[in-house]
Amino acid sequence: MKRIGITTSDTNFPNYPNWIAGDGVEVVLLSYIEKNTHDFDDCDGFVLTGGVDLHPKFYQNTRVDYPHTTVFNESRDLFERQVFDFACQQNKPVLAICRGLQLINVALGGTLIQDLQENGFENHRKGPEGDREHKIEVKPGTLLAKISGTLSGFVNSAHHQGLDQIADELKVSAYSEDGVVEAIEYKDANKPFLLAVQWHPERMKIPISNLAFSQNIRSAFIEAILNQ
Repeated sequence: MKRIGITTSDTNFPNYPNWIAGDGVEVVLLSYIEKNTHDFDDCDGFVLTGGVDLHPKFYQNTRVDYPHTTVFNESRDLFERQVFDFACQQNKPVLAICRGLQLINVALGGTLIQDLQENGFENHRKGPEGDREHKIEVKPGTLLAKISGTLSGFVNSAHHQGLDQIADELKVSAYSEDGVVEAIEYKDANKPFLLAVQWHPERMKIPISNLAFSQNIRSAFIEAILNQ
């Protein structure tokens, strides 16, 4: 039985293990509170989940009073960096969601837009009735294009930050219509599976796009783990 390590989050966490478990894999909860780094060795792949903003100091920014600032959790930031660093060292597949996408870009030397609307983008935050929805365009020839089988579609949206400078090792594989980075992956196709998305595939309810941008991603991630 293959095991997937999922980093714990303080909001909506059950969605992640409920979505990923099954099909020959079981879930290992990786808690920034318990700091169970001893469980890393037992994991065949890793999911970095959504949650609060990364502390700006991790992307060399001193501003902490930007719009929609949340309470930072540096303990979680540091723990998830350990998770990602371990995955890289051991060549393990990684799927990153929302905050996870931002953490990977920062971990590899990239930076963040602290608030999208403040910088002229549309509102990507969760609305009063739940996640927003918007269209994305997928770049041809990317891993995401291969996985999704389409070059456009709709995803859910519940974030106020986005990627600014992209880390050198990464490339953008999808944008929103207003130019926000929606997915990244390694430039080097010979590296282990890495897909990071700004939306939440674990809770998508958009019927047309659910298969392409949710279930297809899950299936490809699990296949990468099973084929190691």
